Amino acid sequence: MSDSFLAIVNPAAGGGRCGRLAPAALEKLRAAGAELRVAETSAPGEATRLAREAYAHGQRQFIAVGGDGTAYEIVNGLFPEAETSGKAVLGFLPLGTGNSFLRDFTSNGAEYAREAILGRRQKSSDVLCLKHADGELYFINLLSMGFTADVTAAANRRFKGLGELGYLLGVLQCLARLKRRAFPLRADDDMEFDRRRCLFLSFNNSRFTGGKMMIAPQASTNDGLIEYVRWGPIGRMGLLRNLPTLFDGTHIRHPLASRRGVRRIEFALDAPIDVMVDGEVLTLNCRSVEVLPGVLDVLI
Repeated sequence: MSDSFLAIVNPAAGGGRCGRLAPAALEKLRAAGAELRVAETSAPGEATRLAREAYAHGQRQFIAVGGDGTAYEIVNGLFPEAETSGKAVLGFLPLGTGNSFLRDFTSNGAEYAREAILGRRQKSSDVLCLKHADGELYFINLLSMGFTADVTAAANRRFKGLGELGYLLGVLQCLARLKRRAFPLRADDDMEFDRRRCLFLSFNNSRFTGGKMMIAPQASTNDGLIEYVRWGPIGRMGLLRNLPTLFDGTHIRHPLASRRGVRRIEFALDAPIDVMVDGEVLTLNCRSVEVLPGVLDVLI
């Protein structure tokens, strides 16, 4: 087992910002005494392959150098093996666009994350597992469908590289063509599937998405629960009036909103849909989401 870190760098994160800043940030860690190796990605999905191969050869300590998407790929390289074959440790150098997971713990992401790595400031974290028609994937931030997934898709496809401004532009674009749909599901021991239309559904391990949108203000990364947030079929003007509440978490006080802490979600979808998972937009036929309590250690 290696005691050093493997830093996996996504130079394209943050519209290329990560590639420009990563060398100096990593050298600063080395100068402060961190022992690390560096691997750089050149294509989507490569961080997953690098993490999987390193874990198979005994590597247990990793640093995600990029944004939420980089951490997401690394987590999917570690699991499911890391659930049963030795706990992995994940640190962060937040040089990407969203960096939403870290925002649960600090607004000073880069310096806070650096100190956490150097001080081995370790905390247990849950991991959520989505099973879908073609397999399964793992995440530590959130999965959402409906409006929030539409916003991320618009931001990624049309406004990539604009950071938080890109998310805001995505919100405005999706507001103009607002959709309210049903995503049939049941949670835990519910007898019936919920087939009501909604603005969005979100299944959260941490509180934030899109940088500063506090979708799940009561989420905790280590409580052994999925924070399930639902916002019903609010109209365009109602959403426009309440849009700021998505950024401070008070949207869950709206009469059409609700939240629950659950352990498992089961879906009854007829076809694949767009979902947003830790900042990545995928088209999947979702079957279930369940929580894996405390299976990852994070440096935060």
